Amino acid sequence: MYRIKQTLKEILWECIGSVLVAVSVINFAAAAEFPMTGFSGLALIFNRLFEVPIGFTIVVLNVPLALLCYKLLGRGFFLRSIRCLLISSAMMDYLAPLFPLYQGNRMIACICAGVIGGLGYAIIYMQNSSTGGTDFAIMAVKALKPYISLGKIAFLSDIGIILIGGLIFKDMDGMVYGMIINFLYAVVVDKVIYGVNSGKLALIVTDHGKLLADAIDECCGRGSTILRGEGGYRQDNKQVVMCACDNKQMYFVQQRVRELDPDAFTIVLESNEVHGNGFSMFSIGDKK
Repeated sequence: MYRIKQTLKEILWECIGSVLVAVSVINFAAAAEFPMTGFSGLALIFNRLFEVPIGFTIVVLNVPLALLCYKLLGRGFFLRSIRCLLISSAMMDYLAPLFPLYQGNRMIACICAGVIGGLGYAIIYMQNSSTGGTDFAIMAVKALKPYISLGKIAFLSDIGIILIGGLIFKDMDGMVYGMIINFLYAVVVDKVIYGVNSGKLALIVTDHGKLLADAIDECCGRGSTILRGEGGYRQDNKQVVMCACDNKQMYFVQQRVRELDPDAFTIVLESNEVHGNGFSMFSIGDKK
């Protein structure tokens, strides 16, 4: 029963992400005749040259690459991606055309396409899925090189397709806009995916470590670690309470520290990623 609920939840989020991607491609990028990234970009080129449906072209282009990446990413990821590919292609060919096309300023269309599309792709990636196409290659590189962010891999992989589209249609402005869209995709994907795991880290130098640790647990339900320290000037013994939490919880932690130990020395640091109990972790491939 749990597995069924989890699958339905994944499908729901894939549908939401696919709608955003479809609107980005059809209602903004295609309407403004931008060269786009990935297989969406190749499909737009075929659509403008031969009037072939975009979603259908994406499905056809995906078959050989999907088979190549099947072994590396695993059966589960492959099946989820095929499911999401069919959903996103259907959204592009049947749902997105029902919405009005944006016919205004090209820069506004560029920004909307990049932000909306980046948000859609991030939602899909967070379900440990993809829309196929160059996503298969991106995820394969991510699985082999996990220390490189998804946004950077996507940005580098799609530059060539944007250049091809710009050169074919001799649209230098469109090429520049395509680069901006690609950059926005990368930034939004990284912010959404890695922002989920980001937070704050507090280092509190105090004489009342246990008191503050209990107060942190009471006010925001976060555990902490008490480290042993020594003052650099007097060499007196100190306790350092280390606590990782989200941005909102850090405010309450600071408030409690001021109330209980006004003499405590508190350092608050940005944490780009926090993993472990109470924090989620993004993974690629069949690791569920």
